[in-house]
Amino acid sequence: MENQDWVYSDIVKEHFLHPKNYLMGDESKFDYDAVGIVGNPICGDQMKMYIKVKDDKIDDLRWKTYGCASAIASTSALSELAKGKTLDEALKIDAKDIDDYLGNLPKHKFHCSVLGHEALADAIKNYRER
Repeated sequence: MENQDWVYSDIVKEHFLHPKNYLMGDESKFDYDAVGIVGNPICGDQMKMYIKVKDDKIDDLRWKTYGCASAIASTSALSELAKGKTLDEALKIDAKDIDDYLGNLPKHKFHCSVLGHEALADAIKNYRER
């Protein structure tokens, strides 16, 4: 990794510094229908995704992430991509879609976009099992 420089795209910086749909404070203040939780024991990142569903669409969603700039930006981007989609459409949003939306994460940070996708899938699974 010697002499290997990389820089985040402007959209990654925007979603990291000004995250969209971030759940500040107590989860009980957001009237959600289901929650998904996923973590990566290797890097230590953890994500929680809370969804509100209306007419089989993601009416609203909020999230919390413990992780690096890439993890926060990926979850923020995913929240923007998923809002208003049907549950099946939202499940089709994959890590590559998130990475493309963000203008590509550094290769060693791509796994952060995978975690967001998995957290949303877990929330949808949780919702459908109710």
